[in-house]
Amino acid sequence: MTKISVVNKGIQNFWSDEDGLGTLEILLIVAVLVIVAIAFRKWIMKWVLELFNATGTEVTTDQGK
Repeated sequence: MTKISVVNKGIQNFWSDEDGLGTLEILLIVAVLVIVAIAFRKWIMKWVLELFNATGTEVTTDQGK
């Protein structure tokens, strides 16, 4: 085997290796979720507070019956 064919084979093996792709995909998904959460944090906090307030109201009204 010539040196060029050995290097070519090494490049092909490196290119077809997919060991770290699962981790990379998860990190990219988490990064996108964090960016979306930061971009819409005021809206998300308002929505969550409304949910908690509505839930608290329903719980206290149901207990009074």
